[in-house]
Amino acid sequence: MEKLDLKGKTCPVPVIETKKLLESRQVNEIEVVVDNPTASENVRRFLGSRGYSTTVLQDGNVYRIEGCLREGSIATEKAGEQKKVLVYVDTETMGRGDDGLGRILMRSFLNTLKELEIRPWRVIFLNAGVRNVTADSEYLGILKEIEELGMEIIACGTCLDYFHLKDKVAVGRISNMFEILTSFNEATNVIRP
Repeated sequence: MEKLDLKGKTCPVPVIETKKLLESRQVNEIEVVVDNPTASENVRRFLGSRGYSTTVLQDGNVYRIEGCLREGSIATEKAGEQKKVLVYVDTETMGRGDDGLGRILMRSFLNTLKELEIRPWRVIFLNAGVRNVTADSEYLGILKEIEELGMEIIACGTCLDYFHLKDKVAVGRISNMFEILTSFNEATNVIRP
């Protein structure tokens, strides 16, 4: 079993170091040790995306993420190219000019996402856009509907920390820049309001 001790490292370093190890050689079993819940969840999710079944063991503030490569997962990951539409939102309003009109347009934009024939696989919120996923957001109901339709909603953890909003997230999940950039890289099309 390969082991990585990444205690004291902040996101996205634990995911990046885990990725480097997996890309350097064949790893069937891995244990990654971190000391914060955000890093634990990000590493667990990353390993899952790479075909590993995971278990997280917590002892106080120490998290051990154990991953075991599922048989046939590498072939499954590469099978079947499909269109991956990504939506990137970095503001609370749409367009420049009047903010009242911008809120109306953003509401319309988000509602229309539900009606697209090829729905986005992921909607990413960055910078001031993270305010849209909080309990105070006027778009919260729409975003919950979007999530229920299977579109993944993620918000930048650094941005939420900056605006002191991490404890107010009411829809989607918190992520990191590594996953956000990976999403842009995987997308076949990016839409930005």
